[in-house]
Amino acid sequence: MVTRQGAIRGTKLILIVLALCLGVLGTGSAMAGGLLLYEVGTPDVGLASAGWGARAQDASTVFTNPAGMTRLDGSQILLGAQALYGDYGFSVGPGTSPGLGTGDGGNPIGWLPGGGAFMSFSASPDFKFGFAMAGNFGLSEKYDDNWAGRYYVQEATLLGMSFLPSVAYKVNDKFSVGGGLNVMYGILKDQVAVNNVAPGFGDGRLELDDTAWGLGFNLGLLYQLSADTRFSFTYNSQVDLDFSAPAEFSNLAPGISTLLSNRGMLNANVDLGVKVPQQVMVSAFHQLNTRWAVLGSVGWQQWSKFGKVEVGVDSNNPTSLTTDLDYDDTWHAALGAQYSMSDAWLLNFGVAYDSKFQGGSTVSPMLPANDAWRFGAGVQNQYSKTFSWGVSAEYAYGGTLDVDKRSAAPVALGGRGDLVGSYPDTGMFFVAFNFNWRF
Repeated sequence: MVTRQGAIRGTKLILIVLALCLGVLGTGSAMAGGLLLYEVGTPDVGLASAGWGARAQDASTVFTNPAGMTRLDGSQILLGAQALYGDYGFSVGPGTSPGLGTGDGGNPIGWLPGGGAFMSFSASPDFKFGFAMAGNFGLSEKYDDNWAGRYYVQEATLLGMSFLPSVAYKVNDKFSVGGGLNVMYGILKDQVAVNNVAPGFGDGRLELDDTAWGLGFNLGLLYQLSADTRFSFTYNSQVDLDFSAPAEFSNLAPGISTLLSNRGMLNANVDLGVKVPQQVMVSAFHQLNTRWAVLGSVGWQQWSKFGKVEVGVDSNNPTSLTTDLDYDDTWHAALGAQYSMSDAWLLNFGVAYDSKFQGGSTVSPMLPANDAWRFGAGVQNQYSKTFSWGVSAEYAYGGTLDVDKRSAAPVALGGRGDLVGSYPDTGMFFVAFNFNWRF
């Protein structure tokens, strides 16, 4: 039972982490498995997401599999804080149009904060309810002003923050079910340079800015085969973020402004209906002996319905402000282990792979992400009966991402130009801390 003092303390902690999580809405990142991150400051960072829905060892199960709440004693709160560093420098290739210059854009990602809050409460030994909030969808990037790809993207933010009220019920000693709503708040900000052509005007600018709410649901099943083995199945529905923003142009040369106005594009409303994909995950946990446990996961995400997110305009012959990009569904696999070093210390480590969501061998500079390998490790410490903490680190290697964007017209005639190059040896490093309370 939650005491009054425990509830007050828990409320203060929740408010602190809420401020941290909302800070993520100003930043974020893309990584493989499309734009969905598995990293939200929980011990799963150290496992590279292995055993995602079957681990159910703390309140973060509200987020990964609500059915797992039935395994938790009493009421629990987990707060996660996370920092990541993304290394995504662009290398301009010899096929790039000379009129675009040689600016590499700098590192568009760099250091970013993250985290989440997860709460599980006991109404009875068999009935649990919980709440989670975390931002694990989207990207945020900002290139230098003079970079060669400025007519394709200058700055971009596409983020989703999820609020997840959930319930779980233990049907019998072996089988539990859980579910919840996924109330997502989305933010879209996009800025791209416009080729004015006319000398003395420099570049124009196109900006989009909008927010939207989306609603989905999560379902989870947990089956306890034995005291040492359990399996899980989780389903997360698609969430529609119906962004619709007016095209805000600035610093346009008179000829370009007139042409856009005649085409009905100067004050056009741009619909960027983003679909956060539905996903399925099957996970397993098996305790080999008193020291060792193994964990694994296999998943699928439907990125083929993602939507249009690349914005730009060929000022010599403007026909559209958005570009159709083909996306592929992705597959995910993870394998990890836990080693109990003592009654107080637990070691986590794991490896995972996510397949490509952008077909072929090239990516859009708006979405510098594709397939990736993850390697994680971390430790958990049971400090007392009511408090534990942990620290985890993970490296996600995205390989070299090639870019080959071709324009219908040369830069001198108002085209966006040919952008050819690569993001060599992309990677992202995560450091996460979690703090756990039992009441």
